[in-house]
Amino acid sequence: MSISAPLSGITLFLPTIINSFGYSTSISQLLTIPPYVCATIVLFVFAHYSDKLKMRSPFILTGLLMCLIGFSINISTAPNGVKYFGTFWIVIGSYASVPGLVAWHGNNLAGQYKRGVGLGLQIGIGVFGGAFSTLIYRSQDSPRYILGHGLELMFVGIGLIFLPIAVFVYKRINANRDAAERLALERGERIQYSNQELRELGDRAPNFRYTL
Repeated sequence: MSISAPLSGITLFLPTIINSFGYSTSISQLLTIPPYVCATIVLFVFAHYSDKLKMRSPFILTGLLMCLIGFSINISTAPNGVKYFGTFWIVIGSYASVPGLVAWHGNNLAGQYKRGVGLGLQIGIGVFGGAFSTLIYRSQDSPRYILGHGLELMFVGIGLIFLPIAVFVYKRINANRDAAERLALERGERIQYSNQELRELGDRAPNFRYTL
């Protein structure tokens, strides 16, 4: 929800938001193009370096911070030109984060059934976020859309709180498994697991490491 709600909200209402800046309908539609072009470029950059570094969370965090900046600008009384600049931050942050978020979730679920159910739930909750976002941008709130932008900021804030917690927990589990592995090697213990046993253990397997 911390990314899906901002993503759906900005996707559905970007023309309306830009129109509230005083542009005509046709110009508003045209002005939606540059943010998506920039978001596409940043998405490819994020994807490349995320795979290269084998890390997901820093790029998701960057996207959340971009959304925080963008929504903060648009909920303020800044000039319309500055608010349009803020929409770039929102579009880039939300669109560039989603692939990494889906990949991160899939990386940290082992076992085909668990991964399938987990990814299905993630997509389902994301769709619910899209349905929710259609209700919070009301015409009577134009041009600042305090309710819509405020609730989007709430979801972004939730993401900024729980993302570091998840990373901390994953790091701790990885460190404990590394320590147990080193201790077993020092003692000369060789605990063997069959491939079937490792598959059944999934992400609880001693050789599984969570992606950060």
